[in-house]
Amino acid sequence: MKKATLLINCPDKKGIIATVTNFILEKKGNTTYIEQHVDHEVGEFFMRLACEFDHDEEKFALFKKAFNEQIAIPYAMNWEMYNPKKAAKMAIFVSKYDHCLYDILSRHASGELHVKIPLIISNHPDLEAVAKRFNIPFKHIPVTKETKAASEATQLKLLEEYKIDFIVLARYMQIISPGFVDKYRNKIINIHHSFLPAFPGAKPYHSAYKRGVKIIGATSHYVTSDLDEGPIIEQEIVRVSHIHNVQDFILKGRDLEKIVLSKAIQYHLQRKVWVYNNKTVIFS
Repeated sequence: MKKATLLINCPDKKGIIATVTNFILEKKGNTTYIEQHVDHEVGEFFMRLACEFDHDEEKFALFKKAFNEQIAIPYAMNWEMYNPKKAAKMAIFVSKYDHCLYDILSRHASGELHVKIPLIISNHPDLEAVAKRFNIPFKHIPVTKETKAASEATQLKLLEEYKIDFIVLARYMQIISPGFVDKYRNKIINIHHSFLPAFPGAKPYHSAYKRGVKIIGATSHYVTSDLDEGPIIEQEIVRVSHIHNVQDFILKGRDLEKIVLSKAIQYHLQRKVWVYNNKTVIFS
C-alpha cells in the first residue's frame, strides 16, 4: 500500500474537498485523514490530506499527472504530494552553543525524528566532538566578513553534494546572505529567544532580567532575507519572577529553545506547514 500526503492551497470556492476526495476514490485511493482551513480575509483555501493507493510507481505517476491536469489546473492550485515513508535529508548549522544540537541528535538517535542527518556545518571547531559522538560528519568552515561569500559558496557546494532537503540553524550565530536564502526558500529553520526586538545583542537575558520581565520565550521560524522576520512555525513561553536570577533565565530559555525547535522540525518533516504571505498554516 503506497501512502501519500497531499498539501493544497488555492482560491476558496465551493466543492474543493468533495472534488479532491472523489477524484482519489475514483482512482482507487482511500482518504485516511483530512484537515482544511479557509482564510476568509484573503479568500484562500488550505488542505492537508493523507491517502493510500494500491499502486506501483508507474500508476502513481499517472495519478499525479491526472490530478494536476483535471483538478489542480482548473482550481488554480498550488499543490505538493509527498511520500511520508521517505526520510528527508537535514543539515545542521551550529556555532558554539551545544544545547539545541545535543537535543536534535538525541531525538534522532532515539528514533523520534524520521530524518537523515548527513552532515553538521559550523563556523567554529568547538562542537566537532559532539558530531563524532553521534557519528555524523562535521565540516568546519570559518566565516569572516572578508571570507563570507567564499564560505557560503563552500557550504552550498556541500549541501548540493549531500543532496540536502532542508537546513536547521541550531544556534548558528551568523547572518545568512539573501542569495543563500533564495536557494533554500522556506527550507531553513531558525531558533532564537522571543525578546527581539526589545532586547537584542549578545546578552538578551541579562537585559531582560534587569527590566524585570515576567515571561521569556522562544520562536522558531523559516529564514528570510529580513533578519528574524520570517514565517513563524512554533513559539512557546514560560513565566519567570523576582525569585529567578539571570542563570535561571538562561536555563529556562535554552530549554524552551530545544522544545520549540524540535517541534518546528517535526512539523516540517510531517508536512504540516504551509507558508503564505509571510505567515504559516500549521496543520494538526
